Amino acid sequence: MKTPRATIVRVLLLPAVLTLSAQRLQAQTFPTDDPVIQAMWVEGMGEGSRVHDLAQALLDSIGPRLMGSPAYSRSADWLLANYMQWGIDAERQEYGTWLGWDRGFTHIDLLEPRVRTLEGTMMAWSPGTDGPVEGEVIALPAFAEAGEFEAWLPSVEGKFVAISFAEPTCREDQSWEDHATPEAFQRMVEARDQARQEWARSYVPAFMRNPGARQLEEAGALGVLTANWSAGWGVDKIFAALTEQVPSVHLSCEDYSLLHRLASRGQGPRIRVDARAEFMGDVPAFNVVATIPGTELPDEYVLLSAHLDSWDGASGATDNGTGTIMMHEAMRILKATYPNPRRTIMVGHWGGEEQGLIGSTAFAADNPEVVDGLQASFNQDNGTWRIDFIRMQGFLGAGAHFARWFQVIPPEITGHIELDIPGIPETGGSDHMSFICKPAPGFRLQSNYPDYRQYTWHTNRDTFDKIVFDDLRNNATLAAMLVYAASEDPDRVVVTPRVLPVNPRTGQPGTWPRCREPRRSR
Repeated sequence: MKTPRATIVRVLLLPAVLTLSAQRLQAQTFPTDDPVIQAMWVEGMGEGSRVHDLAQALLDSIGPRLMGSPAYSRSADWLLANYMQWGIDAERQEYGTWLGWDRGFTHIDLLEPRVRTLEGTMMAWSPGTDGPVEGEVIALPAFAEAGEFEAWLPSVEGKFVAISFAEPTCREDQSWEDHATPEAFQRMVEARDQARQEWARSYVPAFMRNPGARQLEEAGALGVLTANWSAGWGVDKIFAALTEQVPSVHLSCEDYSLLHRLASRGQGPRIRVDARAEFMGDVPAFNVVATIPGTELPDEYVLLSAHLDSWDGASGATDNGTGTIMMHEAMRILKATYPNPRRTIMVGHWGGEEQGLIGSTAFAADNPEVVDGLQASFNQDNGTWRIDFIRMQGFLGAGAHFARWFQVIPPEITGHIELDIPGIPETGGSDHMSFICKPAPGFRLQSNYPDYRQYTWHTNRDTFDKIVFDDLRNNATLAAMLVYAASEDPDRVVVTPRVLPVNPRTGQPGTWPRCREPRRSR
């Protein structure tokens, strides 16, 4: 889960703002003509950059990296091989087990009343089929109460059941606003809102009070059909299966609505599904951790992090292949230009972020010496585009460190970045939360949100072609330079949480995020 930043108060950090006080500038120890920074610029932004080749290998050849899948394990092997080639010590750190599952192909065809190959896929950890399965599609009818659902259940035997809301239009709203008359757009929105409200009133109370999809399969349904439109052209969010015995099949907005209209109007839609998957029992759950030992302060740490796992409706490119490549490339740059750091440098490629920050939570619990000695942790987990926002997460004094660190980094990178000083700690989000709750200084390097949320976050369009490589080079170089500056900083980042403001919804004083117990199995 990622927290939008629309309501966050920002402070724009431009070179002029960095001259906040003569005393702060006198404390600066990193000249802008630092030869290490110069070497990092050449290595990261020039012809030495490896981000394109690394991303292509990870996203095209290995592909999505669902927790517990063979592809996740292959991606770890690939990281370890690269780190070995670069002379960086790396290892798998196991913290539990997860359900092993290997996705095969999914073929879905409309057979009646006309022939059409449909766009869709089975959901993660879904059972497959034993060869092609054909059956009629029926739509979940409206129920006034749960008893009506129970009475209707026997009718699902031998059929596929469409259980999601059917969007009346799969054209994004911006297209309506750009091309339709205001009156037509307003009528569409009102009709859609009314349909959604009616669906919520009639379907949700009856269906969601029961383990609905499980009851459907127990009643003999051949499979359940779902849709989860992401409000953009051709994009759908694809998550985990709702069933344990028959396939959970996600269909595109357009094709789900087609089947739903045919079924609702009694036009006899019939489909064929051939979906292959293999369950592999419990498999190891693990992070990949790489280390460059510190020479002067080996028990103090600067940590890079990004989650390696992804959903598997596409390639997991911007969530979080780009973060993975950013931190992987940053470690390569650091080894090439700063091989003997003052503090120990680590990178965590976390598992199980999509299931609740599992890998990073386990790491923080299993490696207390890293948490206790943490100088700073820099996490990235939201798509392509340049890093443009960093929140101080409510740590008093962190802004002064960033001001010093940013002085050493070229303004081509820092000039457009906004800092939220002192900020407030997030309550959800990504793997930095596993450290903030301790409290330990964890910071999120955040990119622009809107089209990431709509078009690539957890969708069927999160693929290699969406990456902006100029920005990925910029981000990897930024990460390397931040690590260098934090490692060489003469002072520790002081972990002093601010007094949090009153929650306007509850009227109660704000509370610091609490750490969760690490989850060790599915």
